[in-house]
Amino acid sequence: MTTVGIHAPGAMGTALARCLQAGGHEVRTTAAGRSPATARRLADAEVPDAGSLDAVVADAAVLVSVVPPGQAREAAAEIAAACGRTAARPLLVEANAVAPDTVAAIAADLPTDLVDAAISGPPPSPDAASPTRIFLAGERVDEVAALAVPGVTWVDLGATPGAASAAKMCTASVRKGFTGLLAQALVTAEHHGVLDAVLADLRLDFPTAGARAAAVAATKAWRFVDEMTAIADTQAGAGLTRSLFDGVAEVYRDLATSAYGDRRPEDVPDAPDVGKLRPGSGP
Repeated sequence: MTTVGIHAPGAMGTALARCLQAGGHEVRTTAAGRSPATARRLADAEVPDAGSLDAVVADAAVLVSVVPPGQAREAAAEIAAACGRTAARPLLVEANAVAPDTVAAIAADLPTDLVDAAISGPPPSPDAASPTRIFLAGERVDEVAALAVPGVTWVDLGATPGAASAAKMCTASVRKGFTGLLAQALVTAEHHGVLDAVLADLRLDFPTAGARAAAVAATKAWRFVDEMTAIADTQAGAGLTRSLFDGVAEVYRDLATSAYGDRRPEDVPDAPDVGKLRPGSGP
């Protein structure tokens, strides 16, 4: 059994907490400073609230940071400060969707060791038919990969920090890039009155293509904007143009202002109105 802390337990962090508990690990986290929804989420998952980040850091052998990408550096600074106050040095699993250079910058400012991690897939569940993959990279990767966590498959990419985040940036560029393209295409097709024909044609090659995937992505678009920028940074670091994913970031920025932009994924109907994906259609 290992005591694992979760910093800022959103939907993904709470899902990881459930899986860690199913694996027999002690989980430490807190809703302090977060929304009432976070507190309810923890209560529903039967994850006890440690009361403060300092308490989480002091107790944890391993600490997972899983926050929206635009908050990754702020979260790391909070963890570093908590380490300073408590003299604790948990192994930080930096599991945010950020560029490899961001991982390096975070590691340089930490008083503790870091394993680069990246979640590829949906929030995990202990009884899921297909486990969620989590890429890992870093000198202490074996300590994380040794954790038995039902619903999670660890993918060891070696000892070089940044490799896990690079892999995530590549896979997310295809998955979320496709969804952004789909949303843009469907809104355009609806504008020109050819939506049914476009969907019928797309489904010859992409059987699951439809408005619901785009609408669900719109509910998370505020977070995806920063992730698309991180992808652009990563591709630019490989000597490629960043303009492609700077453009996709704009697509998601538009989706965040749509009528689905302030909804939750579970609130999206099975047959959503494509017109509500139009920029500025939100309340």
